[in-house]
Amino acid sequence: MTMEGFICSQHWKRYVPAVLLFLATLNSTSAVTHYSVPEELEEGSVVANLVGDLGLDVKTLVERKMRIEIIANRKYLDVNKETGELYIVERIDRESLCPAKTSCYLKMEAIIENPKRIFYIELEILDINDNAPHFRRDTIDLDISEATQPGERFSVSNAVDQDVGSNSVKTYRLSESDYFTTEIQTGRDGSKFADLILKKKLDREQQAVHYLILTAVDGGMPSRSGTASIIVHVLDTNDNAPTFDEDSHNITIMENSPTGSLVIHLNATDMDEGSNSDLIYSYSLYTSEKTQETFNLNPSTGEITVKGVLNYEDVRIYDMEVIATDKGANALSGQCKLKIFVEDMNDNHPEISIKSFQSPVNENIELDTVIAVVSVSDKDSGDNGVVDLHIPDNMPFKLRESSDNYYELVVSEPLDREKVPEYDITFTVTDRGSPPLSDNETMTLELLDVNDNVPQFPQSFSTIRVMENNAPGALLSSLTAFDPDLHENQYLVYFILEKEIANTSMSMLFSINPENGNLYALKTFDYEIEKEFLFHIEARDSGSPPLSSNVIVHIIIVDQNDNAPVIVSPWRAHGSVVEEKIPRSTDKGSLVAKVIALDTDSVHNSRITYQFLQVTDATLFSLDQYNGEIRTMRMFSYRDPRHQRLVVVAKDNGEPALSATVTIKLSTVETAVKAYSDMTEVPLEYDIFSDLNLYLVIGLGSVSFLLLITILVTIVLKCQKPKPSKAAPPCRNSVISERNSTIADSTLVSNDAYWYSLFLAETRKGKLVVRQPVPKGSRYIVSSIPRGTGVTDTSDSAASTLQVGIKCQ
Repeated sequence: MTMEGFICSQHWKRYVPAVLLFLATLNSTSAVTHYSVPEELEEGSVVANLVGDLGLDVKTLVERKMRIEIIANRKYLDVNKETGELYIVERIDRESLCPAKTSCYLKMEAIIENPKRIFYIELEILDINDNAPHFRRDTIDLDISEATQPGERFSVSNAVDQDVGSNSVKTYRLSESDYFTTEIQTGRDGSKFADLILKKKLDREQQAVHYLILTAVDGGMPSRSGTASIIVHVLDTNDNAPTFDEDSHNITIMENSPTGSLVIHLNATDMDEGSNSDLIYSYSLYTSEKTQETFNLNPSTGEITVKGVLNYEDVRIYDMEVIATDKGANALSGQCKLKIFVEDMNDNHPEISIKSFQSPVNENIELDTVIAVVSVSDKDSGDNGVVDLHIPDNMPFKLRESSDNYYELVVSEPLDREKVPEYDITFTVTDRGSPPLSDNETMTLELLDVNDNVPQFPQSFSTIRVMENNAPGALLSSLTAFDPDLHENQYLVYFILEKEIANTSMSMLFSINPENGNLYALKTFDYEIEKEFLFHIEARDSGSPPLSSNVIVHIIIVDQNDNAPVIVSPWRAHGSVVEEKIPRSTDKGSLVAKVIALDTDSVHNSRITYQFLQVTDATLFSLDQYNGEIRTMRMFSYRDPRHQRLVVVAKDNGEPALSATVTIKLSTVETAVKAYSDMTEVPLEYDIFSDLNLYLVIGLGSVSFLLLITILVTIVLKCQKPKPSKAAPPCRNSVISERNSTIADSTLVSNDAYWYSLFLAETRKGKLVVRQPVPKGSRYIVSSIPRGTGVTDTSDSAASTLQVGIKCQ
């Protein structure tokens, strides 16, 4: 039982006896006894005392078996048989017992036995405010168009209260709202209900849903209430036009953007809902066809993408207007203007145009001469359209800007066709974009030859060695010059510069092929007569004017071993035997005789070596192989024969070697004769009229005469030769023989490393001095002592001098 019910129950307990008394008195003459009790009394509560009200004796109740019969499904009351009190057995709920009725009665019978009597009892159940009002639905949804005018009524379900009378619903209250209020209405049955009234025009875009609380209050004391939520959904009408985030857009897009590239995603909004907010995007009539062909507009999403080719050089700015239209019954729309700027990218290669090009040109073209005129261009803009033109650095040309984007190619350094016959000039133009683009074009400049090069021989001095005894017409050498020019400037003609030696022209000794420079000998040369020739050969081109150069030709006749040695000492007639006398008392090492052989060949071939071919006693004499001195190896003994026969062979150094022999017959005499001293002055005593001395004088005279003639001829030939060029080798050989009857000394000068002794066969009274050689490479001088008689020198006697010189200057 609730606190409220408990308070009511106590209240009724206080007043039950008075009520029952009043009713008993009022109905004393009626057959029905009436009682009234409030509902919800606690179990055990006494409703009435039937003994007093029905006039029964309490003492006989048990005997008479008093009982209560209730006309109902449940037994709410019972009687106490000892006291006769009527009490509550089960709590009575009026709303359950008498639903939907304003009055509620519980009918029962009180039955007693002996005698049997039936008393009719009617118990009125009085209502108490034990139920609060409630709505059939806790939430009430209302859909009201935003176009509804103020004052419009909207019915809501009323509240229900199981209580009756004053405890039922008395009024309704609405939560605070600027837009709605309530008005209480009373039905025919007295029930109360409320109407919802619109006070102010609705705007769905400002408030799409309104939440209200409706409260129903009953009239009980204290009152009870119940609530319900009213959710008002404002229905949309197409009263708002679509709007874009911005009314205009400036967009930059790179040219050559690929098809499908997103330009912008337009977003328009419509504050309406449903179909009134569904938008369709389209171009307005102000958008050109070119723009519509270049860009694609998605009608559903508002995305603008690239459809065509964007070329900055064709169109730089696109203007368009996009309309967003809703799908309402009365469609509304909004506009947005777009300006699309195409940004230039470096997509155009620079271009080169050769306006003029002069080729070929002479190699001696003047500096700063214009060879070509070139123009450059680039369709791009900004730095992408700024171009630079250049050529390779290692060329004798430079670029000179003549006007805007026009350049001249001029000669900056002297040209030489012989070094570079042609130039491949690559013009490269590069813009300043990022990354830079470039283009190039190559032109070939040919150079025409001019006769600016002198024919050149490999060497300015040419030495040709020719073996003597050559065949006439033999090829000596090919003297070829080179001229780097072309065509007629390159064609060379060779000829010998005329020069006479000993009244003989060079053209009579040599011949040259004018086309190829082959040099031929026209005669056979003899080394012993002609040892060298020096002349010039000139090469001349066919240019205009012609250029020429020459080479100094040094012909050296190379000796062959074609002359056999000639024994000049000891002198003897042809095929005769030389007889000499020698004292038997000659000491060991004494000079017995000296063999001298001469060879007119060159130094190498004329090197003479001596050796015994036959000797009577090999232990008695020795022969120096280099100077031909025959000396005693021991003193003569009495056993040695008086006559000794020596055969000496003189052999040269040629290949093959040639030789000459001499036979010396030595006779020993008892006369004391002083022998030659070794390497010192030794006077030899001979009979002035001996046959040996006579032969020696004749032989020396003949040889001296021949040498004198040879020297004179050589001197004449040398005097007629031109002075050698400074570039010519400084060495030349000359042989000089001189016979001087007034000079007593004879000198041999040689640069050969070998020792060649020189002696003069003197008369019997003469003396001989031999000088030893100095080391190889130095000059050798051998002098003879003047002839004299006896041991003393005689300077006033007739003198014979042989001087042989080999000079290297």
